[in-house]
Amino acid sequence: MAKSSAPSRERIVAGAADLISRRGLNATSIRELAKHAQAPLGSTYHFFPEGKQQLATEAVRYAGGAIARLLRKELDAGPVAGLRAFLALWRGIVVESDFRAGCPVLAVSVEEPPADEIPPALVAAAEAFEEWEQLLAQALRAHGADADRAPGLAALIVASVEGAIAMCRAKRSMQPLDQVAQQLEALIDGALDRRA
Repeated sequence: MAKSSAPSRERIVAGAADLISRRGLNATSIRELAKHAQAPLGSTYHFFPEGKQQLATEAVRYAGGAIARLLRKELDAGPVAGLRAFLALWRGIVVESDFRAGCPVLAVSVEEPPADEIPPALVAAAEAFEEWEQLLAQALRAHGADADRAPGLAALIVASVEGAIAMCRAKRSMQPLDQVAQQLEALIDGALDRRA
């Protein structure tokens, strides 16, 4: 019978997402991922027999899915409400980590992949970004934005927020996120007003 303190698969995945958001994927070993999740290395290989790439892929999917669930919930109140929730999530992560953590999806995306393959974690990152963009575009259209403009504005929102997170970490200040938030809200309001 397993002890209640035994690490769960989800705890290992969540821990891996957190460590990748801090160090990136290439700078992190499977041993470090297991240690960060407070899991024995054997448990990590039990749950992820394919090793680091499998765990990283699951960590990116986990993070991407968590953000998608947040967006689905908050976008019902409108695109600005969804944006504010998206920004609040990242603000919390960056501030609570003392500017050490960012987005694991972005972290995997900016690292150089091997020359001969596209790693599954990178594919998972692309899928996460695409899902966030689709959710935002749907909400923009549903609340009156031009159907042709909505996908581009959704991509701009995701790219701006992700870039602002990186800038906040570098500058050790939330000012970039605050500035981006203000500009994105104005863009969304303008996009919705044109159809009203």
